[in-house]
Amino acid sequence: MSLFKARDWWSSALGEGEEFDQGCLCVGDVDNSGTGNDKVVVGSYMGMLRIFSPHTIKPSEGAQGLAESQLLEVNLHNAIVQIELGKFVSCSDLLHLAVLHPRKLSVYSVSGMAGNVEHGDQYQLKPVYEHNLQRTACNMTYGTFGGVTGHHSLCIQSMDGMLMFFEQDSYSFGRFLPGFLLPGPLVYNPRTDSFLTVSSARQLESYKYETLAVATEAENRQDADLPVKTGGKRLTPDWTFVLGEQALELSVPSFSHSSSSIFVLGERNLYCLRDNGQIRFMKKLEYNPSCFLPYASLTDGTTNLLLGNHTNMLLVYQDVTLKWVAQLPFVPVAVRVASFPELKGVVVSLSSEGHLLCSYMGTDPSFFSTPKVDARDVDYEQMETELKTLQKNIREASRTQDILPKADAQEDLTVTAVVSNSMDSPSHALIQDIDGLPVPSVTVQLKLKSSGVVQAPRLNVLVQPPLSVTQNNFVLDTMSAGSSTVIKFSAFLNGHYPPADLTGDITVSYNSPTELNPGGVPRVLQARFNLPLALVCVATSPAKSTKFKITVDTNQPPVDLRAMFPEFSDKSEEKDGNSLAFQFLSGQKVSLVASKTSQRYRIQSDSFEDMWLITKELVHRCDQHFSKLGFKDFRKSVSGPIPLQDYFLAIDHHFQLRVSAKQFQDLLSERAVQFRAIQRRLLTRFKDKTPAPLQNLDTLLDATYNQMMSLAEAAEDNQSQLDQAFARLRSGTHLLVLLLSLWQGLPPDQTALLEATLLPLLQDTSQLGWEESCDAAVTHLLRTCLSRSPKDQAISLAQTGGPVLELPKDTARLKKHIALLCERIGKGGRLSLCSEANVQVPAQIQNLAAPGGVESIAEAAGDGEEAVLQPDAAKFIKKREPSKKVKKDKEPKDKREDTSAAEEVKREKKEPASKEKKKESKEETKRDSKEKKDSSKEKKDKDKESREGKESVDKKVSKKSSAKVKEKKESGAGEG
Repeated sequence: MSLFKARDWWSSALGEGEEFDQGCLCVGDVDNSGTGNDKVVVGSYMGMLRIFSPHTIKPSEGAQGLAESQLLEVNLHNAIVQIELGKFVSCSDLLHLAVLHPRKLSVYSVSGMAGNVEHGDQYQLKPVYEHNLQRTACNMTYGTFGGVTGHHSLCIQSMDGMLMFFEQDSYSFGRFLPGFLLPGPLVYNPRTDSFLTVSSARQLESYKYETLAVATEAENRQDADLPVKTGGKRLTPDWTFVLGEQALELSVPSFSHSSSSIFVLGERNLYCLRDNGQIRFMKKLEYNPSCFLPYASLTDGTTNLLLGNHTNMLLVYQDVTLKWVAQLPFVPVAVRVASFPELKGVVVSLSSEGHLLCSYMGTDPSFFSTPKVDARDVDYEQMETELKTLQKNIREASRTQDILPKADAQEDLTVTAVVSNSMDSPSHALIQDIDGLPVPSVTVQLKLKSSGVVQAPRLNVLVQPPLSVTQNNFVLDTMSAGSSTVIKFSAFLNGHYPPADLTGDITVSYNSPTELNPGGVPRVLQARFNLPLALVCVATSPAKSTKFKITVDTNQPPVDLRAMFPEFSDKSEEKDGNSLAFQFLSGQKVSLVASKTSQRYRIQSDSFEDMWLITKELVHRCDQHFSKLGFKDFRKSVSGPIPLQDYFLAIDHHFQLRVSAKQFQDLLSERAVQFRAIQRRLLTRFKDKTPAPLQNLDTLLDATYNQMMSLAEAAEDNQSQLDQAFARLRSGTHLLVLLLSLWQGLPPDQTALLEATLLPLLQDTSQLGWEESCDAAVTHLLRTCLSRSPKDQAISLAQTGGPVLELPKDTARLKKHIALLCERIGKGGRLSLCSEANVQVPAQIQNLAAPGGVESIAEAAGDGEEAVLQPDAAKFIKKREPSKKVKKDKEPKDKREDTSAAEEVKREKKEPASKEKKKESKEETKRDSKEKKDSSKEKKDKDKESREGKESVDKKVSKKSSAKVKEKKESGAGEG
């Protein structure tokens, strides 16, 4: 912190909400009064131009004195980028004001007239001439270009790197800077008649005016690959100096003929160079500078600088020596030195918010006197008591239960959803009918009741596509304790395919204030509602023949279907309660039949996925019916095979659409690159002074555009089909999970885990799709809780890394893993996420496991033979428990070799193998070893060492095991 503050002599706040920058401040005798006193000219990005004549304001004058200091205020209706004072009008030695707008350069004259009344003098701003710019301007500089005396010329730098030169009211020429990327500061050096700028290469470049004048005419930007036009020279800098950082500001002081310095203010350094580009000195700054201004020094050969930084400091340097530091009330973006009638050498500074300050360097220190400390003996008991009191206060003040809402307390807000029992009349659906069937809508009523203060509640409703609601976002007012609010909206079908789920989610976000946090702690409340089945289907006559059938067995007599589905019984054509048919508004017909002689229900349809909603509703309503009757032992199961091949068809269809979407995206990218290349060539031809023939480029442009539009339409159509396929895939997955849970009687926790595994995504995206996510989840279960042995599970836990989630080449691996998952569940596998926590990974296994990826899943010998099974056996997975003998015979060779010698002898005693089985075992071992050799050739070289180590350990174990078995046999033979 500075010891001294800048003495406030005059200050003013310019407007509200306006922005200012480096070029918005100018000081000089703008009205040509001839007294030698300066005025302050300020322009803003909002287009306001103000002129001030600061003077000492007496305390009695107050605001009136501040108003008298302002000479002029004009709204130019365009952002003011930079303002400069100079002799910009020919045949006139008076100073004029040049104002640079983004697309216009204006030159004004400021004149004052003596007032005849008490209001004082009047000032006018008269336009002299203006230039409309074809390019967006960034900054400008002025000077006697080419050595011309008597008037000043202007040079404007555009945002695309073009220097535009103006001599009074005429445009001279324009030149593009070579290698331009972003504009930098620009200044004119009158001693060498050159222009200085800092390029995007972070180097200071100098261009002589003569070089710019004879360079190639800049009608359009020249590509680096194209030849240089005749009639001019390629523009090159006179000299360059590498700064290594971006420059904030340039300055070429001309207050002395002997001085020949160029000052550059960087982001971290201050540079001083000679006119030929040689460095004089450099000062490393320990702060972030904002602006600077060189001014004359009383010592020969030195230069003084005013430098502002982002810590509200104004520093005075003499070359590299710090002479003075003063504190400002803001961060200055521009600083100037001016002379006024009452005070000379006043520092004028401007902030980005519009705080204009005229100050001088004073010696009025801001002291802080520390209080005297009484010398007394230390009472340790009193200090300990005070420390305990302070710690107690800290604990009470930092209690989380007073800052955050209590977890066990009653919720501040409750949401109750009530779905209407009848459909809306008239319907609010956007699609009035689908295939001649009217689309209904149903009203959902939400009641929000608060038990405490609820601030800024926002409610969001989410339903699964193609379902939609009339309004999904609600912004509510703050609710007091005990108040309630009712919200109504309608849900309806808004697509030509059935939804995968009829549930809707409600999310309410609000702030709950506490004693120590009155602003409120963010809270989120969630609720769910179920839409009726009648929203997506109507009753119809049953179908005689169908393609897909599912049979559900129960332990109770069948229930009358008309009583179970009362909303469809009135419209059904069947009078008996044993059959009922549903026609989806945008799907197939689904029939439901209750057996008259057995305790079974049959669901049948021509679409595998469309049976999901009816099957789910049947199971749910059966549970409700028998729970109301008091039956606690109601059971249901599926005895038939699991139709995996029908489910795999939905997977293949969804995968093919994803592949098509990727192909469309690649084709669109190629056509877009081609389209832009043709556009660039056409623009080059059109802007050329001597245009060459188009050579059918316009025809090629039209053809490429038509191809892009066709591809875009095809991509949109493919995307809509992909959304529909994903919804149908979700329906099929839900049905598969339900059948597996009924087949094996899975408890709710395992059913939820299975559903999370097979449905890891609620929405399919181009970056992450269902196939790779589901495959990763299924692979994890097969390696952990569904692994064939604890050793396999330990190996999988010892491995690090995982597969890259990207679009696979095909679905063969995924379908194989899903079939293996169903098989292991059918053999009594238990789904759990915490089972792997109890498995200890031996050090031996950690050495064998190869890090950096997931290898293929260790399967039984029967799993490897799935490709040669009969079609009927591969199509369905039947409920059959294999014997222990078959299980052990089907273990792969590497599993058997890893078994200890004692276990082999024990198994040999229990199950002696016959000669034929030994032959089969030998043939199977040879086949497995051959497959192992073939697969080992395909592995990468980086896993060679770990594989060799594993094989060496396996050989040692197998040799020891065979030796022990041989000794055991010999001992047994001797005893015999």
